[in-house]
Amino acid sequence: MSGSTTPQSAAEMRKILSTRKIERVVVLGANGTMGFGSAALFTTAVPHVTFLARTRQKAEEGLAAAIKQVRSPTVASRAEVGDYDNDLEAAVEQADLIFECLTEVLDIKKAMFDRVEKARRDDSIVATVTSGLSINKLCEGRSDSFRRNFVGLHFFNPPNVIVGTELIAGTDTDKELVDFVEAFATVRLGREIIRTQDTPAFAGNRVGFKVLNEAAQLAEDLGPVLVDRLIGPYTGRSLTPLATIDLVGWDIHRAIVDNVFANTQDEAHATNELPKYMAALMDKGVMGNKSGGGFFKKDGKVRLALDAASGDYKPVSEIKLPNLDYIDDVAHMYSQGRYEEGISIFLDAEGDEADIARKVIAGYISYAFHRVGEVTETITGIDMIMGAGFNWAPPSVLVDTMGAAAAARMIDEAGLPVPKAIISAVESGTPKAFFTHPHVNVGKFFVAG
Repeated sequence: MSGSTTPQSAAEMRKILSTRKIERVVVLGANGTMGFGSAALFTTAVPHVTFLARTRQKAEEGLAAAIKQVRSPTVASRAEVGDYDNDLEAAVEQADLIFECLTEVLDIKKAMFDRVEKARRDDSIVATVTSGLSINKLCEGRSDSFRRNFVGLHFFNPPNVIVGTELIAGTDTDKELVDFVEAFATVRLGREIIRTQDTPAFAGNRVGFKVLNEAAQLAEDLGPVLVDRLIGPYTGRSLTPLATIDLVGWDIHRAIVDNVFANTQDEAHATNELPKYMAALMDKGVMGNKSGGGFFKKDGKVRLALDAASGDYKPVSEIKLPNLDYIDDVAHMYSQGRYEEGISIFLDAEGDEADIARKVIAGYISYAFHRVGEVTETITGIDMIMGAGFNWAPPSVLVDTMGAAAAARMIDEAGLPVPKAIISAVESGTPKAFFTHPHVNVGKFFVAG
């Protein structure tokens, strides 16, 4: 489903797919987590997938990781490996789709596209998995053929599990090509496609990392354990925010929020500023799970939590939290499918901690609705990428469950701007529901944990 256009029917998708073939895919950066995950995904639909990396050994490591990740013999039977120095030009020349998964640095990607442009056929598709760099800047100065055939195809990690995918066209991207990529990704790769505008961090990361970074800011004073409890599963997510940053990697988090902070000036600008303590700890090598620890880490079987001020860790079991019984009450209601009653308990909970949690959730809803027209054409696009990409309760689902009046009151009491669409729903009674997707069971977003 597209977030900005009428969904194509199955027959229309098949007709579009018949216009060209994708039989050879080259993945650049195939040794990285997103690279080998994407390459593994392509092997489910394409007979020849080439894993390329700086060295053949790196590419082979990527292939091994891909096989381990998806546990399918199909990966090995359809994969080849190579390195940039010896194999790039020949592989790119034969490829129908060149898929770039290099690190999130504009100059590094552009340098690789210099080589791709010299070797590719005029009709081959070039796609980048960038999580938020400008599509137009990435193809700036390229040939007409390159720009017409260049798109962003943003998978979420791991792509074999998370189906939400953003499709981003540049100013010069051929519209028929965009339709084809959507059909191919939907039908052949099983993606839930959301078309977004070419804006910093697109839709999902723009909204999602705003919330994650706000949690990181709060952790400086409240500590990671309390923050992850306050903004935990009962607020509509399966993984807590700071654990998510550790999983994604602090470097990736920094690249995304720095990009948004530097290139936007919206009403929540300050929440996208990376906390200084994170920058200082990153200078010492703290990168999240990939470096052995971030907000949390393990010492044997003991889970430790970071003290942001000192950079030291202490056992989570020794950290005392205030009374948060309301969270258990909310989760109990969710466990019985009584979502509206659970949300009501959250809205009525007393205490400073409940106020903090409501402000973060109010900010999530307000920020998402205010991005309509900027990152996607409708709130549905943002809803779908938050649901299918982040596995978070979509903003509209939360509003519908609370009721528009209660949502407006929560946002206003948090000192945040109430979106016009929610004000209109309060005043007119329409729409009765913002989220109307017929095939999504919204109960899955209310986690009883």
